[in-house]
Amino acid sequence: MSELGDAVSHFTTEPGGTPAGPGRYVNVEALTPVEFLPGLGFRPVLGHNAMTNFVTFEPGATAPRHVHEEEQIVVVLDGEFTFDLDGDVRVMRKGDVAVVPSWVPHGAWTTDTHCLEIDVFAPPRSSLLKLAEAQAAESAAGAEGAKAEGDAAGED
Repeated sequence: MSELGDAVSHFTTEPGGTPAGPGRYVNVEALTPVEFLPGLGFRPVLGHNAMTNFVTFEPGATAPRHVHEEEQIVVVLDGEFTFDLDGDVRVMRKGDVAVVPSWVPHGAWTTDTHCLEIDVFAPPRSSLLKLAEAQAAESAAGAEGAKAEGDAAGED
């Protein structure tokens, strides 16, 4: 029987470079969803050279056909949606994976079901990061405004 690989080198503890930063843990449920379109909730988790985006599709939600430079791997975790990968249209369910190379047209939609899926992007998807930053800033400004209104209402 032949060896499938070199497990010793795969699980080495010898550093081959300098860490890009410290590791961290993230609770996805604690993240506030970013919404590009109604019914689409995005919760991006950013690494150094890659990004994982936890996506919820409500029934009747659509991610329009589009292209982007970043490579994308789509993994369905729960529910189902219809995925269009450059004209190859399929219903994807739990455990199904689609690999989307750079610049390949794709889109997805739900009908009467929901879908929870993750998108892995390499490198991180810049337009999603910009939207997340803008919504976070808007949310922080709204929270500051509400706090100021509350403070003013308390000063009689």
